[in-house]
Amino acid sequence: MFIIAFSLGYYIVQKIYVNDNKPIELVEPLFIYVVFGTLLGARLGEVFFYSWDYYKNNLLEIILPIKRAAGESAIFGLIEGWKFTGYTGFASHGAAIAIIITMYWYSKKHLQKPLLFILDRMAIVSALGAAFVRLGNFFNSEIYGKPTGSNLGVIFKNSDAEMLPRHPTQLYEALCYLFLFFILWKFYWKTDKKEKTGFLFGLFMIGLWSARFFIEFFKEAQVDGREDWIFSLNTGQVLSIPLILIGLWLVLRSPKTTL
Repeated sequence: MFIIAFSLGYYIVQKIYVNDNKPIELVEPLFIYVVFGTLLGARLGEVFFYSWDYYKNNLLEIILPIKRAAGESAIFGLIEGWKFTGYTGFASHGAAIAIIITMYWYSKKHLQKPLLFILDRMAIVSALGAAFVRLGNFFNSEIYGKPTGSNLGVIFKNSDAEMLPRHPTQLYEALCYLFLFFILWKFYWKTDKKEKTGFLFGLFMIGLWSARFFIEFFKEAQVDGREDWIFSLNTGQVLSIPLILIGLWLVLRSPKTTL
């Protein structure tokens, strides 16, 4: 799903750069920044926002796709007591922070434009990419919802032994993000809102993180003990609030304000 998201994003940004009269050669370094920023930020977000209690005692597992497992056969016949797991944790809040940082470097080095100029364009492809990531979570039975309390729902094989129908919250999010992509796409191509620097990115922040905030009510808690972290809100909801407020500021601010 990451590969599909990055590939479609590469194609879409090429079209946007042609429309903006920007050199198409600048798309390649852009996506090098995006790929590394997304994966590294999402990984570190999972570590520090959600799972630090575990990783602080297993620092090697932050950067390597292996895990301690006593009694396991050696990895490739070489390393005893470890098993290959792949990278098993990514957090969208960490990815969002990392992309903003890497886009700042990119805009200064390659575009000589305000940070919000490139964030407006990346918001469009990021909404589409987020939809594909949530589809991947659905296929993997990850980040599933609470039991529906009826026969309507999806049974996730990784959830429990009771085979309860649950809310497919991954699909709820994927549909919201896909809808957000089409809204941003229309605003860019059919209106003059792209001329108001920061508007598209602000709309993206409001739409994506608001969807995340409300859908969290239907999700199983991602971290034990964080179901009602602050004011009866879980970790994902608390982290989403400042991002929504930033989006509101960007949409409502004076057009003369630059960043």
